Amino acid sequence: MADDPLSNSTTNNKILRAEGIQLQHGDCESESTAPLLLAPHESYRLSAAILPFLFPALGGLLYGYDIGATSGATISLKSSTFSGTTWYNLSSLQTGLVSGSLYGALIGSILAFNIADFLGRRRELIISSVSYLIGALLTAAAPNFPIMVVGRFFYGIGIGLAMHAAPMYIAETAPSQIRGMLISLKEFFIVLGMLLGYIAGSLFVEVVSGWRYMYATSTPLCLIMGIGMCWLPASPRWLLLCAIQGKRNIMESKENATRCLCRLRGQASPDLVSEQVDLILDELSYVDQERQAGFSEIFQGKCLKAMIIGCGLVFFQQVTGQPSVLYYAATILQSAGFSGASDATRVSVLLGLLKLIMTGVAVLVVDRLGRRPLLIGGVSGIAVSLFLLSSYYTLLKDAPYVAVIALLLYVGCYQLSFGPIGWLMISEVFPLRLRGRGLSIAVLVNFASNALVTFAFSPLEDLIGTGILFSGFGVIAVASLVFIFFIVPETKGLTLEEIEASL
Repeated sequence: MADDPLSNSTTNNKILRAEGIQLQHGDCESESTAPLLLAPHESYRLSAAILPFLFPALGGLLYGYDIGATSGATISLKSSTFSGTTWYNLSSLQTGLVSGSLYGALIGSILAFNIADFLGRRRELIISSVSYLIGALLTAAAPNFPIMVVGRFFYGIGIGLAMHAAPMYIAETAPSQIRGMLISLKEFFIVLGMLLGYIAGSLFVEVVSGWRYMYATSTPLCLIMGIGMCWLPASPRWLLLCAIQGKRNIMESKENATRCLCRLRGQASPDLVSEQVDLILDELSYVDQERQAGFSEIFQGKCLKAMIIGCGLVFFQQVTGQPSVLYYAATILQSAGFSGASDATRVSVLLGLLKLIMTGVAVLVVDRLGRRPLLIGGVSGIAVSLFLLSSYYTLLKDAPYVAVIALLLYVGCYQLSFGPIGWLMISEVFPLRLRGRGLSIAVLVNFASNALVTFAFSPLEDLIGTGILFSGFGVIAVASLVFIFFIVPETKGLTLEEIEASL
């Protein structure tokens, strides 16, 4: 795959960008396609791009596995027959602490704010794998409830770090032609992890101390992720950023970045990638990356724009009711007379399969159709499904098929839009100098919004009723459509540097 000769002149690149090339907020097929001509199509081997994606994506798979396994582990742990403990009679507060990985994820997101740019993406993922491993082992071997909670917090810290560093590492190391597909595929791994967790739950839920096996099953993946990240190279963009900020020798960093990029692209000769390294360095200088990021800068200029886009997407991702709709899945399927609906673990496996299939569809089309069409189409479906659920609980209680259709529509549309595209966009829009801190805030907003919806749902349901609550989620979904249409840009086919210059 040869480099595009149109991009040989760095000076022309800067002039064209300075003349106001901008991402389009309207039609994604706008005539302004100049950025696609500014940077060469990156030469790469697909086989070389697999492992730099796979090992970080295992961090997402372990996150999804924890969600799936915990649903079965809670049933097992509270069973007098299968718990295998003397402390199985858990209060509602203690049951909430079993899901303590959510609180740990919030802590991990906060930690990432200060350590991300200091350690780099690769080391952060190594620490994440260690935290995953400690958490899984402590939880599985816990002799009492407090030790189990500590294990859940450690595992959650691993989630917070992994969900922060994995999309950054993949975005900064993936060829621009397949970046969208690879980052979206990370969401596929999260859903795959959920499905594996649900399957583990269904296998061990009626085994004495089955919850220990559910959590212990994740330990081999923790080891594979850690060993794999130790083997992978550092992000070339992070190395170059450190160099131009005076933290490293620029010539040594340039040589190191060239070697890393050679490995990532599967090319033996440094000459084949040195031009791209020079282009990245020129772009970093052009977009003023020499100064080290300050806290106040996160809320200024183009980073503020990126913050509004990224945090807005992950906020709407959660407050459109994602945790709550899935909470009602078993009840909805039971009302429709499905024979297996009384078994929550089997219902979860069926929904996990649907989520996996729809995420796979999103992965295949995201780099062809673009981010905005998937978001607009998918969120429109989410809004329709939420109003259908509201009508079922208020007007159509004798028509359970309406609720089933709404549930399946919601799950499918979410996995086509907010599920993969939210994580993809937050990894693309932040400027490199502020990407570590900006992304940590976006991840923190994601987990905090999830916690808000999870804990506020039951009180609000008691206060205003299920039908009105789902209608409220539908109104929020319509508001998110307006946000996407007017605020969220199309980033399909652009390099990270082109996205940054355009913002």
